[in-house]
Amino acid sequence: MFPQLKWYYVVVAYIAAPFLSFCNAYGAGLTDMNMAYNYGKVALFILAALDGKENGVVAGLVGCGLIKSIASVSSDLMHDFKTGHLTLTSPRSMLVSQAIGTAIGCIVAPLTFFLFYKAFDVGNPDGTYKAPYAIIYRNMAILGVEGFSALPRHCLQLCYGFFAFAVLANLLTDVLPKKLGRLIPLPMAMAVPFLVGGAFAIDMCMGSLVVYVWHRINAKKASLMVPAVASGLICGDGLWILPSSILALAKINPPICMNFSPGNLRGY
Repeated sequence: MFPQLKWYYVVVAYIAAPFLSFCNAYGAGLTDMNMAYNYGKVALFILAALDGKENGVVAGLVGCGLIKSIASVSSDLMHDFKTGHLTLTSPRSMLVSQAIGTAIGCIVAPLTFFLFYKAFDVGNPDGTYKAPYAIIYRNMAILGVEGFSALPRHCLQLCYGFFAFAVLANLLTDVLPKKLGRLIPLPMAMAVPFLVGGAFAIDMCMGSLVVYVWHRINAKKASLMVPAVASGLICGDGLWILPSSILALAKINPPICMNFSPGNLRGY
């Protein structure tokens, strides 16, 4: 389908995918978030840089789609296992159902893709199917082909430093005694606020505090009720988006707003 992506790149992608899928499943179980898009971006930059300016953009985009799709399945399976654990469903049934669904998707997904690709004007900014993320990912592939000189200053150095910190933190957690190891922060949990913003981190921090206090007061009741209470809070927060949008359209502002501005602006 895409001759710009060499066959050996596909082999390398399928060899690396299980390792990245394992990491994504661990992250999904820990943070309840699917990080497959980030693992796909790693493949995008690597393949785009390896293939050069001639075919690098297309090769990087296709490789990104390969890794993202495979890693995303592992996250879905972890979510299914967690749901099965709460509903006392057989893990074997969950795994078999996931395998059957994946096999069906291997047939349905390409057919659906070609249906949209042939029948509709996908990617036209003035059409119905604008595909805004296609522009974003294409620009990332171009960045990988042309080099990382366009990134902010010391961006790669920060990436190297935090990568080394994550490896060291996990190593200390495994090597130190259990009483000391439990005090080492989890790099995966620390990475979530950097990815989704501070608002989510504040929600998770407050929720963790409530869970900790609840377990100290009544551990047995907390173990049973925490998932239900957390689900209700998440659903309530999601449902509030609709009235919040209506209030915003009516130009009704919240009673308190917080804004962070650079300190060198005059008049502030």
